[in-house]
Amino acid sequence: MKYKFLDQIKSDVMFEAYGKTQKELFENAAEALASVICKIQKVKPVETEEFQVRAENLEDLMLNWLQAIIAIVDTEQKFFSKFEIEEINETKLKAKLQGEPIRPELGETVVKAVTMYKFKLEETDKGYKVTVSLDI
Repeated sequence: MKYKFLDQIKSDVMFEAYGKTQKELFENAAEALASVICKIQKVKPVETEEFQVRAENLEDLMLNWLQAIIAIVDTEQKFFSKFEIEEINETKLKAKLQGEPIRPELGETVVKAVTMYKFKLEETDKGYKVTVSLDI
């Protein structure tokens, strides 16, 4: 299982993402976020955006990563369906995102931000798990 959605309240969407590695965790969390923002299965990976994210620790890196995706959707006016972490460590990552320009028929929910509500990133016996709440 890559991710699952938890109890939804009116102003937030919460999900858990999983990964055997940090790379897989970050890719699956991005996919969960994208599936809230757009109809991810219909978004064609025709354009690529590359960027880097930095933080003080792995938890902040996850928050910055997801917030960066929201910002790119807003500023570049693109939806994304493919996420590839090329390099990752505790304080930085380098990634490629693939998608296409925003079209209204691909849209789902406007995500304003990642919140700290019940945010938790942990190492488990199966790898990694993160719980994320999105302000919608």
